[in-house]
Amino acid sequence: MISGVVAIVGRPNVGKSTIFNRMIGERKSIVEDTPGVTRDRIYGKVEWLTKEFRVIDTGGIQLANQPFKEEIQVQVEIAIEEADCILFIVNGKEGMTRDDEYIARMLQKANKPVILAVNKIDDFSQNDNIYEFYALGLGDPMAISGAHGIGIGDVLDAIIQAFPTRKIHEYEGMTKFCIIGRPNVGKSSLVNAILNQERVIVSNMEGTTRDAIDTPFKREGKEYVVIDTAGIRKRGKVYESVEKYSVLRAMSAIERSDVVLFVIDGEKGIREQDKHVAGYAHEAGKAIIILYNKWDCVEKDHSTMIKIEKEIRSQFLYLHYAPILFVSALTKQRVQTILPLIDQVHETSTLRIVTNVLNEVIMDAQLVTPPPTHNGRRLKIYYASQVAVAPPTIVLFVNDCELLHFSYKRFLENKLREAFGFEGTTLRILARERK
Repeated sequence: MISGVVAIVGRPNVGKSTIFNRMIGERKSIVEDTPGVTRDRIYGKVEWLTKEFRVIDTGGIQLANQPFKEEIQVQVEIAIEEADCILFIVNGKEGMTRDDEYIARMLQKANKPVILAVNKIDDFSQNDNIYEFYALGLGDPMAISGAHGIGIGDVLDAIIQAFPTRKIHEYEGMTKFCIIGRPNVGKSSLVNAILNQERVIVSNMEGTTRDAIDTPFKREGKEYVVIDTAGIRKRGKVYESVEKYSVLRAMSAIERSDVVLFVIDGEKGIREQDKHVAGYAHEAGKAIIILYNKWDCVEKDHSTMIKIEKEIRSQFLYLHYAPILFVSALTKQRVQTILPLIDQVHETSTLRIVTNVLNEVIMDAQLVTPPPTHNGRRLKIYYASQVAVAPPTIVLFVNDCELLHFSYKRFLENKLREAFGFEGTTLRILARERK
């Protein structure tokens, strides 16, 4: 479970992206000794002391005119608004600047926990460089070096301590689902149609939904919670002009959900941003249903549905397991089929297979199609065991993990889907060498 969200902020060229890469353990942000390289927010996941949290790398803030200054400022304000904790990076070699003071005032107004880290303190002889940053009024500065990894563990400890306490068993026993998609695809209208009431403001203007509201409800004796994904509320302004505004809030809703309803706009068709939004749900291992909304606005003939389904499958190859529903929130066409399908995919995502039955299917698959040889060696699968649900996760105990080629893994996945269904849920297959 995600413990919280951290935004890394600071002026340009203080080492934010280097520290971001250190924290997530990969080179995801571009690291270059040129101010302004990182313009958009970049997201990553960090694991530390059995905790998981999201981290956002942001563009540099400065007072002087620079290319994309306004866009960067908007992105940073969104990141600060959505974060539970802020990591403020300053440059220990250059000392305190007017830009640092400007950012410090901005963070004080945000009323969020702030960790002040003085970067580029590459050895103990430079520790005295941190003391002038006490003047920012943000507490004790921490000496770190992103380039050498010095002090990063202490910063991660401080981040974990700064997170708010969250309810772990929120809505226990209820099926939680969220509705994700680009702005103005009809998410709020679908929430209203499912609930059969006007709970969410509906408008043709993008970004009408400003607050995330969880709505528990009952239907035919079953309990559900719809987790609404919202836009950004910031002192009366809504920054929907920034297309990536919804990603962080959507990620938070995805992580809290059992089932994700991914909505495509039937009027405008599939856009590139749709693939990014759906990708987060897939990577999170959630059960997914694809809703092609505004079906009433689509010009149709006898083959339209088949053609669109083929297009969806070709554009979203990684969602081959997700069922597709053609719906209209406006006319409520097929809306009544959404909850039964949510029940179905939630059940398959939490399905546990009896071990001996699982092994029979795996052994039969090997008999029908033996694993290919690689450098004269053949994969041997000794035993299979399901170790987790949501998503179902199968561990294969083998002679050599490197011999399990992705194509044979896909073959085994297809056989497992034939045997047990698993509609609407990703299926993870891992290999472990038998000792």
